[in-house]
Amino acid sequence: MKITRQDVEQVALLSRLEIAGGEAEKFTGQLNAIFGYIDMLNKVDTEGVEPTAHVLPLKNVMRPDEVRASLPREEALANAPAREDGFFKVPKILEG
Repeated sequence: MKITRQDVEQVALLSRLEIAGGEAEKFTGQLNAIFGYIDMLNKVDTEGVEPTAHVLPLKNVMRPDEVRASLPREEALANAPAREDGFFKVPKILEG
């Protein structure tokens, strides 16, 4: 597939993108290079290669839930910029 300057200008028009004078030629060359790489990838023999979603094996690392003592309230609020009735005080963001 070969991209022409007219193709670039048409896509820019449809996308409502403004392209300056020399940019159409630059984009034409860049897009042709990209399509050249795509053609190279399409020629690679992938017969027998299983599809993958990620190059590394992924698995979730889970740990069992365990009940533990929490941080004491005074220690948790020690660096709070504002507090009220033993809770963090934050600015109101919703009306009502």
